[in-house]
Amino acid sequence: MKSRLLVGLAWVATALLVGCGTTTTPSSADKSLILATTTSTQDSGLLDELLPAFTRESGWQVKTLAVGSGQALELGRRGEADVLLVHSPAAEEKFVAEGDAGPRRLVMHNDFVLLGPEADTAKIRGTSSPEAMKKIAAAQAVFVSRGDESGTHAKEKDLWSTAAVTPGGSWYQSTGQGMGETLRVASEKAAYTLSDRATYLTQRGTLGLEVLSEGDPGLLNVYHVIEMTKKAGDRVRTDGAKAFADWIVAAPAQRLIGEFGKAKFGRPLFTPDAGADEAELGQ
Repeated sequence: MKSRLLVGLAWVATALLVGCGTTTTPSSADKSLILATTTSTQDSGLLDELLPAFTRESGWQVKTLAVGSGQALELGRRGEADVLLVHSPAAEEKFVAEGDAGPRRLVMHNDFVLLGPEADTAKIRGTSSPEAMKKIAAAQAVFVSRGDESGTHAKEKDLWSTAAVTPGGSWYQSTGQGMGETLRVASEKAAYTLSDRATYLTQRGTLGLEVLSEGDPGLLNVYHVIEMTKKAGDRVRTDGAKAFADWIVAAPAQRLIGEFGKAKFGRPLFTPDAGADEAELGQ
């Protein structure tokens, strides 16, 4: 009887504390956010480096949705993501102008590369990217596109437009998949494709593809972080979005980005850019 009385008193005391707002701090489940990002940040392994560090330093748990940039922006538009890490500048600017997003900040860059088989039947090796696209189309050499409205797909469409080519026919094939899967398909078909350099380098050992065209200013690949606001939906964790965005542009995270890939590839896979003048990137 005495034991049951003590338990009852303890329960009442706990209830009073809850009612008075003096409970313990929220559980880790209460500090969780959704990051919608590109497949390149995941396929390259960068997120495996960054997210554990962010969680250790902030206490925020991160659920990642790795999709194309277009899909990531749509998740933000529907209030189904709290913060975005994307690389489709023109689409991002249009998205922010809609008014539901918060700050958009420069994070980092790398570049795109045109890949193909060693045989290089279209003879694009060493040519500029517009010339390469013209040669691929003229030869009707198989080109594998992501076709998923990602940042990489947007860049590919820009390259075709610059080359004054409208791709189509049996030689132009679309996967509708992320970068890693598209690289695998292109390799199997001994085809040409466009990739961000980081994903290619991390998967190069399993691919029969080589870098055949690179270095054009038009192949710059720039990433931004975008915070969502409650205007996108009541479920948006604006506190988590700000915590992540502030963290990834701060010096410690920027150092991690600048070091990523050096040990394995002898060069960083991304260049940290927080605070830089975007107009001067790649110069």
